[in-house]
Amino acid sequence: MQDKIFILDFGSQYTQLIARKVRELHVYCEIYPFNKFPSPDSSVKGVILSGSPSSVRNENAPVADLESIKDEIPILGICYGAQLMSYMDGGDVAPSTTREYGRARLDTIDPNSDLFSGVSEGSQVWMSHGDTILRLPDNYRVIGRTEDVAIAAYQVEDKKIFGIQFHPEVYHTTEGKLILKNFVDDICGCSQNWTPASFVEETVFFLKSELKQDKVILGLSGGVDSSVTAKLLHKAIGENLTCIFVDNGLLRKDEFSKVLRSYKHMGLNVRGIDAREKFLGSLRNVSDPEQKRKIIGRCFIEVFEQVALELKDVRWLAQGTIYPDVIESVSVNGPSVTIKSHHNVGGLPEKMKLKVVEPLKLLFKDEVRRVGSTLDMDKALLHRHPFPGPGLGVRVVGEITPERVAILQEVDDIFINALSDNGLYDQVWQAAAILLPVRSVGVMGDERTYESAVVLRAVTSTDGMTADWVQLPYEFLGRVSNEIINKVKGVNRVVYDISSKPPATIEWE
Repeated sequence: MQDKIFILDFGSQYTQLIARKVRELHVYCEIYPFNKFPSPDSSVKGVILSGSPSSVRNENAPVADLESIKDEIPILGICYGAQLMSYMDGGDVAPSTTREYGRARLDTIDPNSDLFSGVSEGSQVWMSHGDTILRLPDNYRVIGRTEDVAIAAYQVEDKKIFGIQFHPEVYHTTEGKLILKNFVDDICGCSQNWTPASFVEETVFFLKSELKQDKVILGLSGGVDSSVTAKLLHKAIGENLTCIFVDNGLLRKDEFSKVLRSYKHMGLNVRGIDAREKFLGSLRNVSDPEQKRKIIGRCFIEVFEQVALELKDVRWLAQGTIYPDVIESVSVNGPSVTIKSHHNVGGLPEKMKLKVVEPLKLLFKDEVRRVGSTLDMDKALLHRHPFPGPGLGVRVVGEITPERVAILQEVDDIFINALSDNGLYDQVWQAAAILLPVRSVGVMGDERTYESAVVLRAVTSTDGMTADWVQLPYEFLGRVSNEIINKVKGVNRVVYDISSKPPATIEWE
């Protein structure tokens, strides 16, 4: 049974970072809302409590029932988690009198503390809290201080329970990974065997056992998640997997033929479906982004159902769901606020009485790529930029017409090829061109023009939860802008989006 760590989420923006850091140590972990975690079995070696935007002093502060595990397995409270344990045991927590946000240094460390084994005195940490612990319960002792925070870290006497008021999971805590390693490895005793190779071996074994000789269908998008899902399933069940790739008329230029060729080289059983007229016809005169997504999702279900019905004895629908999708659906406050709705083939399983299999639902995006590398998949495919499910349907802002899609395909093609040709593609997590529903005045030759404006966007990210804009060279942007205006009829203005997420989203719709 795989050793694991439970991470209890109290609503911190950094919770996923904790999980990612633990997994980088080759230790498996799972995130649960603070009030909805299962009783740990023998495979759970420790529990980490996340931070929170809440105060433990608030009437409706999130509180986890830890009594049943306090004497059984190690616990590490981070920021709010540390304050919560101290407060529940009778300690004093109050608003900070000095600013406790940003960089600080651990100027005092208990040399006998297992949590700080190998950590340098004076090590930089990142603080981010409005409350602070003023007094610890009697059976707690201080194991770390900073200049402004007298109780930066503590341990409960004779127990493997620790609290730290800084964030070891963020980049600015320079030895944060070592602190987490000390906890999950030395204190919890986890085996560091969570690797891409072990995931492939375990997943293929599970798929063979679960699916047996059943037939499975999978909707391919041409992206990393669905491609790795297809490869894993093919490794497990071979020709019993049928993949469906739909041309919805909203793909990148020549994307349909290119992707079909790449899948053929992978040995997959893929059926390509040309449904451009259906999608574009259904989207005629529609401008609202949510309505677009729903129409695109409905059309996918209809096309998928039609093709799937032609196949006999299909029992399963495979999906490339990944862990951030799962986490979002079981957030601390229930299902997350809808930022955007994604189309999927949801609705198809119920209609056709299919069971759903999601081989990647425990992985983050970068882990999916590492699994794909272990499966010897093409590097160019694994490092393709993410592409939204509704495709260019949410990048043509406003009404979708074949003419507007064709304009955006040309602009997008110039931008993406330029990134590749100039060695910039791999420095970017996602790049996009957006066609705006406005026209602007311009001059070409001696004539006045009144044509469309397009936006170029390039961001860096790890899994899309947060993103920052890429500072592409001015010379590069100038050349790309010039090429777009000269070659794409109907465009006379190019702008570059320098918004980060948050507050902006990566896509415009």
